[in-house]
This record gives sequence, structure tokens and C-alpha cells, in this order.
Amino acid sequence: MNSKELIKALDTLVEEKNISPDVVFEALQLALQTAYKKNFNSKTNVRVDINRDTGEIKVYSYLVVVDEYDEGHDEEDEEGNVKHVEPSINRDAQILLEDAKKIVPDIKVGETIEQEVTPADFGRVAAGTAKQVVMQKIREAEKASIIEEFADKQDELMIGMVALEDQNNYYIDLGRTRGILPKKDIIPGEKIVMGSNIKVYVTKVDNGPKGPVIKLSRKNYGFVKRLFEHEIPEVANGTIVLQMVVREPGIRSKVAVYSTNDKIDPIGSCIGERGSRIAGILKELNGERIDVIPYNEDPVEFIKSAMTPAKDVIVSITDAEKKEALVIVNEDNLSLAIGKKGSNIKLASRLTKYHLEIKTMEEINKAGNS
Repeated sequence: MNSKELIKALDTLVEEKNISPDVVFEALQLALQTAYKKNFNSKTNVRVDINRDTGEIKVYSYLVVVDEYDEGHDEEDEEGNVKHVEPSINRDAQILLEDAKKIVPDIKVGETIEQEVTPADFGRVAAGTAKQVVMQKIREAEKASIIEEFADKQDELMIGMVALEDQNNYYIDLGRTRGILPKKDIIPGEKIVMGSNIKVYVTKVDNGPKGPVIKLSRKNYGFVKRLFEHEIPEVANGTIVLQMVVREPGIRSKVAVYSTNDKIDPIGSCIGERGSRIAGILKELNGERIDVIPYNEDPVEFIKSAMTPAKDVIVSITDAEKKEALVIVNEDNLSLAIGKKGSNIKLASRLTKYHLEIKTMEEINKAGNS
């Protein structure tokens, strides 16, 4: 790589990767200084100049003028231990004022004396160093660009391809990088097919040492929320508001909705004609059931709706301050009210933020007669 090729390569890097030219040249100068000291066994201070127009590289050694040599000093810590503190300037990079005046008569302490020391074959060293710097800056630029691209993707829905699998994770190709979908964060019972496209919810975007780390999930309640926004235009444009979403992954989700337009039915809009809209969401959830519930500020009415699919529910607020309520159902609705592994009553409680106690009408009547 000659001087012109070096400048061309750096200019291309700056333009394609949108990197500041100052950052690139400063990095190259520092790298060349290190390369010079390593390859030519220099203990002196060196400075590298790069002509940004021609690519010509020159190396200068410089000596700092001192009134006496700085050999470092001993220093005692709080515990009485003595340690030697090295001088701020390398001993070989210092020159006494009296010797410096023989070269530059009016020089002062703290100033420097420079001498060009560019080796004849330094171009070869420079070429290899420049290549390393260019590659490093490309990696850093791509990493920064990817981080910037995905910085606002947290809590969003994305579509990627299932690219790899190991014991604990699936790796989802999201375009310029891969996200990590832990196997514990897939929907229970679903089968992930390699090479297939998959919808995922971004739970976290971190800046890791090797680039962005994008954590994904299909179990998070936010996954259901984003699916509604993706499938139902009225939710996406804000006409229908998802007041609350709670979820037992693989079993059931409950979504409380209301409309900001009195002419639009929030439940009907979410379900769609003959279930056409909700069908796309259900398909994505691997058989998980969804209850779309009208939000109501009246806790009694809200709890009644939240107990879906149980019917003929009677609700009594037993302690409004502690948010406790009694839910009464007939014997035929008890199993529906409780749900699989207690999922329905638990989700209703989380949705309404009330502690719900459930009893059958038969239990209430028996208690009243006793």
C-alpha cells in the first residue's frame, strides 16, 4: 500500500462508514507511534505526522527540555509502605537545558527538540499498521451503527429468521445482527423450525464487548400487546387502547380494551368479522387462548368481564381499600372461573388488580343456612 492507496483507503472508510476523518487519522497516528517504537526499539518520545492530501508519513523523535533529569521518586502510602513512582517522562526522552541550548540557544525548560527519524522502510510497517487500523475502525463503526439502529427497538416486535440453535438458545437473524431467543422464552409447547421466519419481542438491547446483545422473547406479555398493534389498525392508530395485558404463556391471555371513539366497538374491532382479526394473533400464539375484555372503571363490572369465560358471575367488593373482592359462580361455571391450573382466576386478579376469592352459589347458600 503506497501513500496514495493509504489515503484512498482511509477516505473510503470515512465515506462508507460515516466515521470522522479526525478519529481515523488520530487512531492511525497513535498506532504508527506504537509500531515505530516496537519495530525500531525506540525509547524516545515520537510523533507521527500524516499528510492528509498525499499520505506521506514522517516520524519525529523529540526530547523534552528539563533543568534536571526526572528519575522518579519514592512515595509513602497511608500504611507506611514505600513505592517508587516512575517519572512522567521517559529518562531517554529528556535533555538537560544546558545541552539543549547548544542546539537551540534560546530554548526553555518544557519545550522540545525534534528530529526526523523516519526509517527508510517505514512504509512497509505503515501499510500493515494502516490495514489493522482500518479494519478496527470498520468493526467499531459497524458496531456503533448496529447499536444505533437497534437502540429504539427495545419493547418492539420484529420479524427474523431462525438461523442457529444451541443447547439454551435460538439465534434469530434480524438483518445486520442476530438476536438471542432463550429457549425458556418461547411459548410452551411450540416448535421452532430452523430457517423459518418468526415474530419476536425485543426485551433488551445491550452494548456488549463484541457488539449489541439483543434479547428476545415470545413469552413476554408485551409480545401479545405488539401482536394486537400489528394485526389491528385501530389499536395501531390509537382509536382502541389496550388498557392492560396479562398473560399465562401457552395457556391464556387477557386483554382489557376501550375505544376513544364511541362509534367504534373495541371488542368487535379486535375480534373481527367471524374472528378474522384475532385469528392471526391466535395462530402466532400456538393455541394460547385470548380473552378480549371491555375495560370498565367500575371494579364490579370490570371483574365480571375479567372472569370470562365464566358466565353469570356475581361480584361483591369486600374491601375497597385493600382491593379485595368475592366472586360467586354457580357450580357449572366453577372450573371455567378457576381455569387450567388456576390460570383464569389468577389472570383476572392481575388484570383488575384485585385479590379475588371465589366461591360457588351452593357454598354461599350452605353458609347462610348454617
